[in-house]
Amino acid sequence: MSLTPEQILAAHKANIETLFGLTNKAFEGMEKLVELNLTASRAALNEAAAHTRAVLSVKDAQELVALQASLFQPLAEKAASYSRHLYDIASGTGNEFGNAMQAQTAEAQKNFTDLVETASKNAPAGSETAVAVMKSAVSAANNAFESVQKAVKQATDAAEANFNAVAATASEAAKSAAPRKR
Repeated sequence: MSLTPEQILAAHKANIETLFGLTNKAFEGMEKLVELNLTASRAALNEAAAHTRAVLSVKDAQELVALQASLFQPLAEKAASYSRHLYDIASGTGNEFGNAMQAQTAEAQKNFTDLVETASKNAPAGSETAVAVMKSAVSAANNAFESVQKAVKQATDAAEANFNAVAATASEAAKSAAPRKR
């Protein structure tokens, strides 16, 4: 019940390829995050400059109050948009990692099942019960793992739906809380 050097080498090569693939995905996620932050910073700077110009051009206190009040709705919408983009980046990167881990786990399960099959074919006479117990344990472990994966997927989907609902509610609340122009 041992692996050949070729099998070990192939497993190590596959693991290294997965590691480099995940490292690239992590860098892509970081690049997207940096790009999002640069875009948000640039927009905030431009808006601050425009707002400063507008404040300097007001004629009276009432106009200043109206100008200040008009900032809150766009600010809340921009914060919600930024949060959504941030969530999308994190979710996408997390999904990439999750998919890679699922593929690795499926491959490991297949290899272990193949190893058990090979061992059972080469098992001495009279060990049928032990082999059956081992196969049953492997099958139960695989089923348990699949159940956990399904539960995690359902929880993730529920969390995403809740996030979307909260973001929509916050955006609507910001719109309704913003003072109306007269």
